[in-house]
Amino acid sequence: MIWLVAFVSCIGLISAEAPFNHNVHNERVIGGSDAKPNTWKWQVSLQLDSYNDGSYYHLCGGSIIDGFHIMTAAHCILSMDASQYRVVVGEYNLYEYDGSEQFIRVETITVHPLWNGQLGNGNDIAIMRLADPVYDNGFVAIASLPGHFQTLPHDFTCYITGWGLMDYGGSIPAILQVAPIKVVEHSVCSQPNWWGSIALENMVCAGGDGIISGCQGDSGGPLNCFTDGAWRVHGVVSYGPAGMCNQVTKPTVFTRVSYFMDWILSVTRG
Repeated sequence: MIWLVAFVSCIGLISAEAPFNHNVHNERVIGGSDAKPNTWKWQVSLQLDSYNDGSYYHLCGGSIIDGFHIMTAAHCILSMDASQYRVVVGEYNLYEYDGSEQFIRVETITVHPLWNGQLGNGNDIAIMRLADPVYDNGFVAIASLPGHFQTLPHDFTCYITGWGLMDYGGSIPAILQVAPIKVVEHSVCSQPNWWGSIALENMVCAGGDGIISGCQGDSGGPLNCFTDGAWRVHGVVSYGPAGMCNQVTKPTVFTRVSYFMDWILSVTRG
């Protein structure tokens, strides 16, 4: 057990120096607001049927990266049994059927080979192949991804989206949340009073102002940044501080997508 907090979705209350456990459902981005309908079209709700009884609940976020593949966090994979998962694309209100949703079964799961369950060691990324392709119904889109090893400048404003906690122990949102969040460059995030040595080059830090952050329920979801003329998913929500998610100098930490582009392409094209 490491002294970090995984944003393992909507499942977990936390205590100091312990990962989230898995006992509550559906929470939201802290400091966010309701997203406009039919925006952030690559955002997905990854859902789990933990008892194999057909009852799914929101587990994590994710991003559509092509018609058959979803990118999420490795720590969101609680079981390698793909039949226990489904993804919902075109989702907006978790508790209502809007007519925009597509419910798609997961066929296979590929976790990064260097993921060892320790968030501070990085490699917190996984790709799911869907049993059926996402189809364009006007409410979905394939995420654009960054160039290989592209980095973001300090204080660059991106947006975090998801159905995560609105505050520690807070209420459950129905509507997809969005919040602007500023990048914290590695030279700052790796300082001892920030995340120190567990902020790695293959991660992106954002937030740390004590106001806006990701939290339980946002794991696996995207860090959306407008770069090179397009919205691109530069990060996958990975971890944050134990206790209150929105702590000063403890930003939300994302898996840095640009670092893993070769692996992503090897999985999706393989």
